[in-house]
Amino acid sequence: VFAPTNAAFAALLTELGVTKDALLANKPLLTAVLTYHVIAAKVPAASVPVGKAITTVQGGVFKIETAGGLKITDGRNRVANITATDVAASNGVIHVIDKVILPANQDIVATAQGLPDFSILVEAVVAAGLVSTLQGAGPFTVFAPTDEAFAALLAELGVSKDALLANKPLLAKVLTYHVVPGRVLKADVPVGAPITTVQGENFTVNASLKITDRRGRLAGIVATDVFTSNGVIHVIDKVILPAA
Repeated sequence: VFAPTNAAFAALLTELGVTKDALLANKPLLTAVLTYHVIAAKVPAASVPVGKAITTVQGGVFKIETAGGLKITDGRNRVANITATDVAASNGVIHVIDKVILPANQDIVATAQGLPDFSILVEAVVAAGLVSTLQGAGPFTVFAPTDEAFAALLAELGVSKDALLANKPLLAKVLTYHVVPGRVLKADVPVGAPITTVQGENFTVNASLKITDRRGRLAGIVATDVFTSNGVIHVIDKVILPAA
């Protein structure tokens, strides 16, 4: 059990803009939040799978990293500190945290819409008719190019944005090349091995987090492990392309 302190709950009430009584009266929400703090195994601090997706009793995932102390990133990409570990109990172990963690409440599309620098990606997903797919159960791993990456692609291909968005078969092929089945966090990326995409072709990622696409072009992964309810997003600085 990852146990939030009283101060952590007080901060949550302020964050959500609700009273304690209102929170305690909302049994479905309360149950979802509390079971998200429980792992169905006894995991002492020394055995925490650092950087990996940890599945909770609630069904959602979070990850724990060790940079600057033990920290949890929850499903809404909020960070909580683990302030005490390995409090023994007869039926498990308790770790104390300074923030109530929350399961994901936005899918890949909604998450991309809420982030800066992804307006063209969202437009492209809509134009290609892939919104419902990326709102599906998944999970999916999306390598998401920024607006700047798309602008560079238009210059590279010598086409306008409107022309690219109007070419639905090409757009769908390129976008699905950025999607990998399953939830693949940074810690699980198979360095140097071919990674097969939903489009069917593969790319590789090296130890410096550089992608080599099917045309031998390099893209950098500039941010990793943005959690969503149906997968994870990694941000890339170049649109990757399948074989010509």
